[in-house]
Amino acid sequence: MLNLLIQARELQALLDAGTPVLVMDCSFDLMNPAAGREQFEAEHVPGAVYVDLDQDLSQKGRPASDGRHPLPERERFAARLAELGLSPGTQVVVMDRQGVNFCGRLWWMLRWCGHEAVAVLDGGLAAWKAAGGALQSGPAQPRAAGTFRAGPSLAPTLDTAGLLARLGRADTTVIDARAGARFRGEVEPLDPVAGHVPGALNRPFNDNLQADGRFKPAAQLRQEFEALLGGRAPAGVVHQCGSGVSAVPNLLAMAIAGLGTTTLYPGSWSAWCNTEGTPRARG
Repeated sequence: MLNLLIQARELQALLDAGTPVLVMDCSFDLMNPAAGREQFEAEHVPGAVYVDLDQDLSQKGRPASDGRHPLPERERFAARLAELGLSPGTQVVVMDRQGVNFCGRLWWMLRWCGHEAVAVLDGGLAAWKAAGGALQSGPAQPRAAGTFRAGPSLAPTLDTAGLLARLGRADTTVIDARAGARFRGEVEPLDPVAGHVPGALNRPFNDNLQADGRFKPAAQLRQEFEALLGGRAPAGVVHQCGSGVSAVPNLLAMAIAGLGTTTLYPGSWSAWCNTEGTPRARG
């Protein structure tokens, strides 16, 4: 069972051996929501299914205080996973074309629903192509429905009230994955208020990647996170970003680095800044 990263050659070996693998492509573009499916239908790993951030990984129509990409109900999402062909024990491989920005969300949500056998294709589609992997085009081929049902969560979460209650405590460290300019409040293209959660540390999610889109070595990630934390306990880290999506590469990177399972604040800044009474900081 693989539950962090898988390399392109490892995925090819699993497919060649006939191992039951469910490849899920989460490519997406926040500014052009239709682009991800178009990218998938242009070329994808043979047998892959497409998973949409807006339609599958979020539940729209909730209050602004739930954030821009609120999580769906676990049972509803588990049923969707079964529709896509997932059964208990199936090895899932998630991928995208955007530096783990979107497939990380699915990796985390599968764990949130209790499915441990899920790994991120390191380097995404570019790595698959560089390794000589075959490609298909067109819509996903129909798959038989699976039997997956939600189990005990493997992914700790914290909501706005929970984070507010823990803010400023020595056992809690917020890491914000947004770009520096957004973290500092110099620009805010998506949410109604600019700034960050007071006391948060900033680590843009793409700082975890090498030039080829693959994760940095575990030892380097560990050194960088330990330097960022400055002696704070990794177990107390709460990850956030704009809407709970791009925070996951930081969470995944800490796991790769051997720093354990950390917590996600799914609502993130979009929920925080839309909740009356939450403190905000700039700079």
